[in-house]
Amino acid sequence: MSTPALELKGLTKTFGGLRAVDGVSFEVPAGGLSALIGPNGSGKTTLFNLITNLYRADAGEVRLFGAAIADAGDWRIAASGVVRTFQTARVFPGMTAIENVLAGAHRHVRAGAWQQMLWLSRARQEEHALALQAEALLELVGLAQFRDTAATDLPMGAQKLLEVVRALMAKPRLLLLDEPAAGLNDGETAELALLLRAVRDSGVTLLVVEHNMSLVMGVADEVIVLDAGAIVARGSPSEIQRNPRVIEAYIGQAEGAR
Repeated sequence: MSTPALELKGLTKTFGGLRAVDGVSFEVPAGGLSALIGPNGSGKTTLFNLITNLYRADAGEVRLFGAAIADAGDWRIAASGVVRTFQTARVFPGMTAIENVLAGAHRHVRAGAWQQMLWLSRARQEEHALALQAEALLELVGLAQFRDTAATDLPMGAQKLLEVVRALMAKPRLLLLDEPAAGLNDGETAELALLLRAVRDSGVTLLVVEHNMSLVMGVADEVIVLDAGAIVARGSPSEIQRNPRVIEAYIGQAEGAR
């Protein structure tokens, strides 16, 4: 069997007297699209922060492509091919939409500083190739017309899509998306669904935190449900939709218990 892209084993994190993540264990298979859902405050974003070492776990282990990351710095996690987005769109101010997208490719630029300063052939060719990729991604999500617009002037939904596109320019092996559909209208959400499927089909592994259940059920291979920091259910979208513990986690009481 191939090594999972992501493995969590007994992951635990406490803030004061609150156990935000409580012994969470699961795997995300390479090349799959897994969704992490749960009520507000269930620990989803905390889990993302543990995976990327923004928080240090009190107990448990995270493995990325088989390698433990307990002492890994940001550079090592990025070098392993892990890229994430955040709940609130974080575009770079003072830069246009396409400049924001191109910033995502900085780790893959091969032309040296002196080649770029002298604008030598290699630097010109590389920048042209990256610009074509950035423009194609903007076209894919319907943002091509905003190519030269200041990123901070875009509507929030467009900024969220721009952040996803910028993450893709980094050529991730594992892409962690924190509520990518927040602020999107129905048309933008449909475009996002097409993009997520295309990214998964290209071989990139995805773990998505999302509240939009229509999106989750339409794109996920597997759904993991958190409540009060612990996994309460895991399965295919159709299994999750029928699971009484999931219904209880979302509405407080399963219909059959009334």
